[in-house]
Amino acid sequence: MEKPHIEFRNVTARYGNNIALDGLDFVVRKNTIFGIVGPANSGKTTLLKCINRTIDFIPSASVEGCVRIGETNNDGEITLEDVREIKNVYSLRRRIGMVFPLPVGLPLSIYENVAYGPRRAGIHDKDTLDELVERCLKQSVLWDEVKDRLDSLGTKLSGGQQQRLTLARALSLEPEILCLDEFSIAIDPVTTMKIEDVLVQLKEKMTIILVTNLIQQAQRISDDMMFLNDSDIVELGPTAEMFANPKQTLTEKYLAGEMG
Repeated sequence: MEKPHIEFRNVTARYGNNIALDGLDFVVRKNTIFGIVGPANSGKTTLLKCINRTIDFIPSASVEGCVRIGETNNDGEITLEDVREIKNVYSLRRRIGMVFPLPVGLPLSIYENVAYGPRRAGIHDKDTLDELVERCLKQSVLWDEVKDRLDSLGTKLSGGQQQRLTLARALSLEPEILCLDEFSIAIDPVTTMKIEDVLVQLKEKMTIILVTNLIQQAQRISDDMMFLNDSDIVELGPTAEMFANPKQTLTEKYLAGEMG
């Protein structure tokens, strides 16, 4: 059986007394796109925050259960480790790229927004940084729009451009896991489709978790899909099978647009 890259075992997350995730059990296969859909307040963003421990920033939050991510050795074998046992949380977050719905631009130039992470990781060679910045901006479908003004302030870009810059920054450290939380909410449909094509290519190098409110997006590019509702898993399985033959009535209604 194929080993998972990410594993949730009986994970319950709370904000105070409010349950955000209720005993979740699932795995994410390595080098796949794992789609997560569901109505608002179903726990999708909380799930992502449990993976890279940004939930630690929320004083009222508590997490029970086990979240494990895999480390691949030279023989290609995956060893899973509980993220709570990883003492260097900064190292953990370098392994996991995160893009949230609203862009968070650094008050730096477009170039330095992308180069910031690699510089902090010890990369200072200009040619290496130039190549990395260009590659990441191309992967986020932003290069052609900004290549002649890389010294311009990143926060002066339009909302959709800033979101793509955030994606480029997330890719700059070549993460092994990329978490996308409704990344296309501020991006036009044509550009979104181009980024989707890039994501399908990127899964050869990384595992991608895609939280999306666009049902068709999940259908187009995810390999496996999970439907969350009221903090719990309603249905989980190969995307094609879930769309062709949903096992739960609630799943069928959600995919048909009869609930949201």
